[in-house]
Amino acid sequence: MTAILGISAFYHDSAAALVIDGEIVAAAQEERFTRVKHDHGFPQHAIDFCLAEAGLTPAQLDFVGFYDKPFMKFERLLETYLAFAPVGFRSFLKAMPLWMRQKLHLPREIRHGLSGDYTKKIVFCEHHESHAASAFFPSPFEEAAVITFDGVGEWATMSYGSGRGNHVELSHELRFPHSLGLLYSALTYFCGFKVNSGEYKLMGLAPYGEPRYADLMLEKLMDLKNDGSFRLDMRYFNYCQGLTMTSPAFDDLFGGPPRAPETDLGQREMDLAASVQAVAEEVMLRVARHVHHKTGLKNLCLAGGVALNCVGNGRILREGPFENVWIQPAAGDAGGALGTALFIWHQLLDRPRTVVSPDSQKGSLLGPKFDDDAIRSFLDRMGAVYRHYDDGEALCDHVAELIDAENVVGLMQGRMEFGPRALGCRSIIGDARSSKMQTVMNLKIKFRESFRPFAPIVLRERVHEYFEMRDNEDSPYMLLVAPVQPAKRLPIDDSKEGLAKLNTRRSEVPAITHVDFSARVQTVDAGRHGRLYGIMKAFEERTDCPVLINTSFNVRGEPIVCTPEDAYHCFMNTDMDALVMEDFVLMKNDQPDAETQEREQYLSQFALD
Repeated sequence: MTAILGISAFYHDSAAALVIDGEIVAAAQEERFTRVKHDHGFPQHAIDFCLAEAGLTPAQLDFVGFYDKPFMKFERLLETYLAFAPVGFRSFLKAMPLWMRQKLHLPREIRHGLSGDYTKKIVFCEHHESHAASAFFPSPFEEAAVITFDGVGEWATMSYGSGRGNHVELSHELRFPHSLGLLYSALTYFCGFKVNSGEYKLMGLAPYGEPRYADLMLEKLMDLKNDGSFRLDMRYFNYCQGLTMTSPAFDDLFGGPPRAPETDLGQREMDLAASVQAVAEEVMLRVARHVHHKTGLKNLCLAGGVALNCVGNGRILREGPFENVWIQPAAGDAGGALGTALFIWHQLLDRPRTVVSPDSQKGSLLGPKFDDDAIRSFLDRMGAVYRHYDDGEALCDHVAELIDAENVVGLMQGRMEFGPRALGCRSIIGDARSSKMQTVMNLKIKFRESFRPFAPIVLRERVHEYFEMRDNEDSPYMLLVAPVQPAKRLPIDDSKEGLAKLNTRRSEVPAITHVDFSARVQTVDAGRHGRLYGIMKAFEERTDCPVLINTSFNVRGEPIVCTPEDAYHCFMNTDMDALVMEDFVLMKNDQPDAETQEREQYLSQFALD
């Protein structure tokens, strides 16, 4: 037996993953345990979980891998600061303490985190190698083109190559500071959202605007080539040398300073969001076409933070030259932990790879799970009122009845998802046919901006009936956006602009239909999604509708829930109607009113200005 632990830490979304003899055994992000969103500290809790899941001690590990090369990253940091000196000195002073204390001493930090019991080799992979390995090795392809896009690794911001058998090779790269991820983050910052977490908001905002600035971006901000490579005009950006993403020249170009966070969104921000999204999609499509031309391969694997841009992914699948596309569910830095473990096993140890259909990621359900005994013990301690079901079919029928009556249901079952998406094991679900459900969920449960869309889950065997996708198309990781089928759309008033578009019923499933008739689709099948599939089949039998809303089980500013305690407190402190934890069902109206004061304190931190 060969046990390999992969680690990502100290930059964004720290995580750990464990691979034993090439099989993915466990993976989780540190934020789920510490309850600190995007926790970038050492992933101690995630490591402890992975080892416990396999019943291993640190001394029993054969290899430990880290997802990038810190000295190469430090070299880039120093070269950049020197190139802009003396400008950027404040940013330099802010960055240095963490580098001096931790990032340049990673072997010490890792061995300390493993209780001093691990004395074998620590392997440092290049950042984009880790991304590429995470994309190709779990994929269902014997060979495939591989593209990675993100903000920046050591120097690379985009790379491509190919994977064959048990090896992946990256042949070309784009280098810092020219970065599609950083361009998108610059617009995220300028539109008043938080960098490294608000990019989803920008993507969701884009359909409310028009791409009026796209040509200006292509003319002034970047020199885009036919192959998708580009150079940014750094006069408009400040991320190399400053503490902000954009410069005063950027303000002048786009009509004033950045929007202040939490202030009203204007038409400018909506149009900027639409424009940068259009530019990003154009870059992604050009790169995909170029890579297909160079490799001649029919399959494509994607990873890196930009690969979470599911609108761009959907266009690559529908309009690009590849027959099949597979995207790493934890495409950002967290997935690098998994990539480095697989890279060590297949590439460095030259161990064979067995291609598995639909993939070897196991639905990305790689985190902790909790049995009925643990859940019952917790609920009894809390004095909770619940019903326990011995019959799974009866539970599914009851939950389907609740959803049909427009109840909002928290669902915690099975192993927690690895990656940023809730895929039915730590989800909030509701009736996609309801015209009020998007507003109810956004404002009363998620405590987030009203414009943000919700994603559908759909029975895979009926996906083509509701969305412009192939018959039985597999999209289990919510990483593709597709249009709602014209036959399911309703006539609308096209004259509305901006957020006025929001409260218009656009289709037979209005709660998941975005203002441009798009939806971020997750397909559900019996093999990967047993309990969720059962609930959806029961709902289909009641309503003939195979579609539900699925959103992550958390509120604004918090990570997705992990434990029964996390789920219960989120349930009690929001306007959720029901909570399902494995075989237990709780109704809000049945619970003792014991947390009123805590609820008020809890809600105050998520209030929208």
